[in-house]
Amino acid sequence: MARTLERAPEELRHGRLQRLGEGIGKVVYASEHWVVKRERSSSEVVALILLWKMLRRSAHRIPFGWGDRLLKRPSRIIRFMRMVVEGVMAVMPRNIWYTDHVAGVLRTYVARDRRGTRLAREHLADSPLLPEVISFPAETVLVGGWPGWLTIREATERVENTLDRRVEELAAAGDFTTLETWLNRFLDTRLSGWQSGLFSVDAHLKNFGVIGDRVVLLDTGGLTNRWSDIADRLAKDEKVEEPHVQLGLGAALAKRPELARRFNDRWKSMVNRSAVGDILGAECEPAD
Repeated sequence: MARTLERAPEELRHGRLQRLGEGIGKVVYASEHWVVKRERSSSEVVALILLWKMLRRSAHRIPFGWGDRLLKRPSRIIRFMRMVVEGVMAVMPRNIWYTDHVAGVLRTYVARDRRGTRLAREHLADSPLLPEVISFPAETVLVGGWPGWLTIREATERVENTLDRRVEELAAAGDFTTLETWLNRFLDTRLSGWQSGLFSVDAHLKNFGVIGDRVVLLDTGGLTNRWSDIADRLAKDEKVEEPHVQLGLGAALAKRPELARRFNDRWKSMVNRSAVGDILGAECEPAD
């Protein structure tokens, strides 16, 4: 349950909030201790789906590894490209760009986002697995970039860093003992989520943040308690020979193969249909 305040924190009401990051369906702005989110319009989401589809097909052809970097780190270039795609969508016939595949991806995203939000509210209220959420009467705040302002009714505790960046920083500093501690905390957080009756099908390191010594889930859109969804995801995970590479840890652990091996062994012992099924058990529900 979100903590209710009589008014938005002062740091949100004064000054302009920094554009912190973005996903396919949301843009995040931040003050020192809080973040607020802007929901993207349907046209923005469709433009991003089309853009990612094009980039995945052609990223390997872009020189100097820029294509791969664009896929890993959304940037101003991606935002500009998304605006270009949106402009093209506005003048091209809808039946050219709104294909069955795009429609299916959009429906899946919207359904998962709504379902994940509901499940998090029902199962993880006041849980240490999520950042704190506060609510307050409607407040208009200034934000960096378009649209320049937002009307908000809630804010979420700001994390110190995303987990993937914390791992990268520790690898660069050569602190592999602490790095392994954070990877174990990541796996412990996933285990705690399963024990709460939920599984995230979007469990990449970018979707987790760091607060103190906690690892928290940043986007609840991938949460499910439907066994068919969970089993499909786990069936794919079970085929991965080197989970650390799949999670983007290849570069960070390149010089420490023994650490990568320990992480992979623990991952494989946990992230499989048998182990997860034993934990979730009757908590799962069948497909609709």
